[in-house]
Amino acid sequence: MSRSVVPIKNIERELICPICKELFTHPLILPCQHSICHKCVRELLMQNHEDSFDAGSECSLPGSPRSRVPSPSMERLDRLVRSGSISSPGWRRGSVTPRVTTIPCPGCQHDIDLGERGISMLFRNFTLESIVERYRQAARAAIAIMCNICKPPQQQEATKSCMDCKASYCNECFKLHHPWGTPKAQHEYVGPTTNFRPKVLMCPEHEMEKVNMYCEVCRRPVCHLCKLGGSHANHKVTSMSSAYKILKEKLAKSIHYLISKEDQVRTQITELELLINQTQENGHLAERRANEHFERLFETLQERKSEMLRSIEQSRDRRLDQFKAQVEEYQGMLENSGLVGYAQEVLKETDQSCFVQTAKQLHVRIQKATESLRTFHPAADPCFDEFVLDTSREETLIKEMCFGGVPDPPLIDLSQSRVYNEASICWRLSDDHLPTDHHVLEYRSQSPSQEDGEDSGVWRATDRVHGPSTVVFDLDPDSLYSFRVRSCRNSMFSPYSPEVTFHTPPAPAFGFLFSDKCGCSTERLILNKRRDTVESVAGMAFLLGAERVQTGSYIGLDYIIGDTGISQGRHYWAFKVEPYSYMVKVGVASDSKLLEWFHNPRDTSSPRYDHDSGHDSGSEDTCYELSQPFTLLTLGMGKLFIPKASSSSSVSTANAASGDPSNRVLPMPQRMGVCLDYDACRVYFYDADTMRCLYERQVDCSGIMYPAFGLMGSGKVQLEEFITAKRLTF
Repeated sequence: MSRSVVPIKNIERELICPICKELFTHPLILPCQHSICHKCVRELLMQNHEDSFDAGSECSLPGSPRSRVPSPSMERLDRLVRSGSISSPGWRRGSVTPRVTTIPCPGCQHDIDLGERGISMLFRNFTLESIVERYRQAARAAIAIMCNICKPPQQQEATKSCMDCKASYCNECFKLHHPWGTPKAQHEYVGPTTNFRPKVLMCPEHEMEKVNMYCEVCRRPVCHLCKLGGSHANHKVTSMSSAYKILKEKLAKSIHYLISKEDQVRTQITELELLINQTQENGHLAERRANEHFERLFETLQERKSEMLRSIEQSRDRRLDQFKAQVEEYQGMLENSGLVGYAQEVLKETDQSCFVQTAKQLHVRIQKATESLRTFHPAADPCFDEFVLDTSREETLIKEMCFGGVPDPPLIDLSQSRVYNEASICWRLSDDHLPTDHHVLEYRSQSPSQEDGEDSGVWRATDRVHGPSTVVFDLDPDSLYSFRVRSCRNSMFSPYSPEVTFHTPPAPAFGFLFSDKCGCSTERLILNKRRDTVESVAGMAFLLGAERVQTGSYIGLDYIIGDTGISQGRHYWAFKVEPYSYMVKVGVASDSKLLEWFHNPRDTSSPRYDHDSGHDSGSEDTCYELSQPFTLLTLGMGKLFIPKASSSSSVSTANAASGDPSNRVLPMPQRMGVCLDYDACRVYFYDADTMRCLYERQVDCSGIMYPAFGLMGSGKVQLEEFITAKRLTF
């Protein structure tokens, strides 16, 4: 391990800010775990803030804001921070310019939202700051850190730095200012340094609290207030000592593994250097071959060009000669010149025999000239249409010449694709792919056609798609569909992607949002602005309400319904329940009974009056009477609970009918689906990924039915984007 110590001078590449390309200065840790200089973050926010005034300008991330963007004064930056222009979202009062809290991270190229408090929510990377300071000291070994107490010219070189006093001392001054037997003698001191970081890391959200826990979801230190009622209330946290031990062990093992593989790394570096040389040689060879091919093409084109120009020149000379001869012939018809003059002289002949002998041939010529005057025709065609080239086909072939080979096949992204009565299919390309011209998505049904009963397994293709996703319309309900996609570049198609199969829902998608007016408890349910996500927070309000509970640990459910009702037909909707949710009930509710339910509240202080016992067994769902408005299925703690069969419900699943409770507990699906058949008075619950029916039962559809949800404890429900797309307005 002693030979594995890396000299501090060899790690400079890890200490360079990706924005200013200089050593880090007061680095801040972004939520994506990348570090950026404090000044660079402020300049990025300032740049985005100024760009937001110009609606027509395009926002772009420069390679170096310090070199390309004029550095704003610190006074102006502080003024903007104090005014809240670059530290909180929303709109500035009296302005049409939005406050900017999002910056692009240069490390991962993702947009980072700094939240309401902006820069103040970011931790300083004191570890990185200390390493940079040690690097600076190693780089300027000849420049010593001087004592802050001694005065020139007797100023001595510092030998210690006090982290409490934030000053550097020589030996004599340190003894003088830190005498034995005084509180200052207990101060923490280190070697000479100019980087004085705080002894305890404080929470940026609760400035008076020390961080003593680690959030495994956000991957950042938090305090106990953050966990109790803050933004990390529903997140999994661990103690700081445990996180320190685990992360340090992981890092040590990774470093030890890399050090043990040093010979292998050197071998791979040698292989990479050989590959670099081969790449350079093969690149030069490819250039030479390409030049040869194009030179041959140029020579062929030049030969054809010379032949065509020569043919045009010969045709032009021949036609000019014909036109000139015709001009001379017509000039002879003029008086006192050519044929007319000669004929006039022949007319002067008085000897009849001589005249007849000469005039016969002359008369033939005169008749021809007279006929040519009556039917004038040019001796040649002045157009050169036969020499007009149509090179469109050749130009297309040249443009479509393939230089990059066959493109790699794309892969359909199952996590992003969704299929309802319309299918939104997304795919991704390989990391090292070359640009493609377009993509073609193909799909086919694996279910018999509902019209003619024949297998409609013919692949159907969409139009050209120039992005990474497309939408397929008019899919049959309750059918299996296969999808595949391929890319095209320079008229060459890639192989097809592996086929993926989706099962369409049994009914058209029903669009709705959460209602913020009917029964929604604003104290315990948090509804986002889009009204497509509801979250139950077991925070301070939950604890304050506990003193009103007089019967053990019973706490009632908080209900919320959709803002759109169903009065006929079959409808389907899907949503996601977070795995950490304690208890979430999903199903439908009747409006006629909701009014009675909310206007005549029951005594919730007694758990014996409520059929919902508060336990996560799911058995209480079977105790619902027809007079109750809700028909619900229970999910929680990563499980789904199938209710017991009862006289009021018809259950088609074997697990639900069995008496064994273990058979009624299933893993909670990643996505849940609900289908209401209003006309048949039945509700179905599906695993939305596989479209497997988990449970069904009869329901009273005497009024308008609404999607219904009940939450208790920590929990979160999010509607799928396709479900909310029909209701959201931007």
